Amino acid sequence: MCGASAGETVIESDLNPFERILAALHEAALDPARWPGASALIDELLGTHGNTLALGDGESEEDYRTYFMWICHRGQRRRDLERLWMETHYPVDERLPRLRRLPFCRLFRIADLYTEEERKTSESYNALRTLARAGDGIDVRLDGPGGSRILWEIDDPVNGDGWSSAQRDWIRRLLPHVRQTVQVRQTLARADALGATLTEMLDATGLGIVQLDTRGRILAANDRARDLLRGGGGLCDRQGFLYARMPRDNDDLRNLLRRALPPFGARGTGGSAIVRRPGALPPLVLHVHPVDGRQSDYPLSPIGALVLIVDPAGGAVIDPAAVASALDLTAMESRVAVLLAQGMTVREIAAAAGRKESTVRSHVKHIFAKHGISRQADLVRLVRSLAGTGEARPSVRR
Repeated sequence: MCGASAGETVIESDLNPFERILAALHEAALDPARWPGASALIDELLGTHGNTLALGDGESEEDYRTYFMWICHRGQRRRDLERLWMETHYPVDERLPRLRRLPFCRLFRIADLYTEEERKTSESYNALRTLARAGDGIDVRLDGPGGSRILWEIDDPVNGDGWSSAQRDWIRRLLPHVRQTVQVRQTLARADALGATLTEMLDATGLGIVQLDTRGRILAANDRARDLLRGGGGLCDRQGFLYARMPRDNDDLRNLLRRALPPFGARGTGGSAIVRRPGALPPLVLHVHPVDGRQSDYPLSPIGALVLIVDPAGGAVIDPAAVASALDLTAMESRVAVLLAQGMTVREIAAAAGRKESTVRSHVKHIFAKHGISRQADLVRLVRSLAGTGEARPSVRR
């Protein structure tokens, strides 16, 4: 059988298990109610009892804030366990302070996050082992949007034989896609567009939205996106196709679109990119998200992908010079602080400024030390309180 053309719909039964999971994750990013279905497919692929996805920020029990927590067992949302965990076990779980210090994208056995004595006496570990069936599960942390942290917890293997190298490899392959699901979800949530139809999303305020067909041609764009395309900044409409004005950024965008809109009916994958602009304007942040035809407002939608455009300069003016003066920061520290306050992640700031992520994190730590704070949320509030104290826009220079 020949492969489907780019404009044809691929029947879900024709997809391999990994492609089915990607399709389900694309749906879950636009509609969180679809997450249990995606979770069930992940359990089926990995041969596990369930998994938990959570997002929050903060560095300690006192200042940690959870945005959401979804516990699913074989596709069933377990709200009873979510309540039990948050109300009873979260305040006393010995694992959590250690978990917050773990490096990103590394797999850790849950049992190894408790001491030998705690595995015998800890009420939280006992609940994980018996109620959640996750005593031999795996925890992995991912860096989330706006300085937040994603926790993905994969429960015990059903066969009880421990974790094979193949299972661990599947988890690693899924990590960037799970992260992108949360990234797109939070971007839409901030624009009050989460769960909206594709047509309704075009009404999102503050967020540029471009709908592309399966060949990458612009089908529709909301007013904010059209303003950005016409404004002579980082993006443009070139004969009906979306382009970045700077060659290197355009190469990144073309690669993103090729992955999101592959030929011959293959399953697309999402991703994010930085698009720089001239002058003192901060760069745009783009999230490219494949769209399955079933997500549309009508059957066999021609929409192949959504492009979400986040403009950090769309909010209140924050002058880096004023921030540097008020908070006793260096020029680079001030620039990093302003971009964090405007919603960019450490990874995005590093890409935009041409610096290493470790360098940006070092600047953040220096700012923390100067002001006796320990989490990005406090820094963001501090910087945003200075909005309007200057006229200049923040800049990112290479």
